[in-house]
Amino acid sequence: MGIIVTGCAGFIGFHLTKRLLKDGNWVIGIDNMNDYYDPSLKEKRLAQLLPYETFTFFQIDLENKKGLENIFDTFKPEVVINLGAQAGVRYSLENPQSYIDSNMTGFLNILEESKRLKVKHLIYASSSSVYGLNKKMPFRTSDRVDHPISIYAATKRANELFAHAYSYLYNLPTTGLRFFTVYGPWGRPDMALFRFTEAIFQGETIQLYNYGNMKRDFTYIDDIVEAIVRLIPQAPVERKEKELSTSQVSVVPFRLYNIGNNQPVKLMELIHAIEEYLGKKAIIQYLPLQPGDVPETYADVDDLYETIDFRPKTSVKEGVRKFIDWYLEFKREKNIDRND
Repeated sequence: MGIIVTGCAGFIGFHLTKRLLKDGNWVIGIDNMNDYYDPSLKEKRLAQLLPYETFTFFQIDLENKKGLENIFDTFKPEVVINLGAQAGVRYSLENPQSYIDSNMTGFLNILEESKRLKVKHLIYASSSSVYGLNKKMPFRTSDRVDHPISIYAATKRANELFAHAYSYLYNLPTTGLRFFTVYGPWGRPDMALFRFTEAIFQGETIQLYNYGNMKRDFTYIDDIVEAIVRLIPQAPVERKEKELSTSQVSVVPFRLYNIGNNQPVKLMELIHAIEEYLGKKAIIQYLPLQPGDVPETYADVDDLYETIDFRPKTSVKEGVRKFIDWYLEFKREKNIDRND
């Protein structure tokens, strides 16, 4: 199968692309390799994909409409998986324009090309951040999401609304995935697990917001990838009102899924797991809740299970152990590279 994956050198995009290639698919990878975080990490991920004969890479921005047209015309993909976006809740407070360019204009271009080429399934990354000020737990995809509290969240909710419009107007099958705090080897340096591990390893102070009273539905990367792979052949179809279950909110070929571990964990539990596997104690500075942050996330994944017979299942202790095994090896190799 010919599949376009945008953001292929990003955290989730890299793991997904590698799995798709191992499964025998032809993957066209797109990434702009921006410097939101250390580009060398993206380059190391990409270096693991380039040896595959069924992988073709293009370094362009999603805002480059003409460049995308050429790629779509050349490869005529059956499936498009859009994971390319400007990430980060806090950075969106500093540089909102980059979120409009990448997450809005870039996604519109992906929708246009998918419509024009009549792809069989467009899957795109949304985020648990769309739930914003919602208080009812766990978060369900049928809940209203009208109160985002960051620019990043607002762009992700806008992506869902754009996708619904295209599904209705052009019968384009679209599936949005609301990811819940993804972590694991090759993760982003700006995410909590990487930042905490780095600080504890180096004996530096970690900043813990909301005075440590934060809970996150941490979801291991392998579970995320497994869910996406199982969803690829599950393109939504147009339905009659009477055919819908209570979790489905549209008759058009459009679906949303939470992908979360369905088990919120206190940040202090995450820190204790890091301490255990590193063999070092954390130095903690407790701070108030930051603008754009929510105190807790908790995913209801019943509709995901209903569709693909799968629930994320990796425990935080197991996932943290795998991450730290990778992190220590990554640091060792980095030091060897510096010495050379």
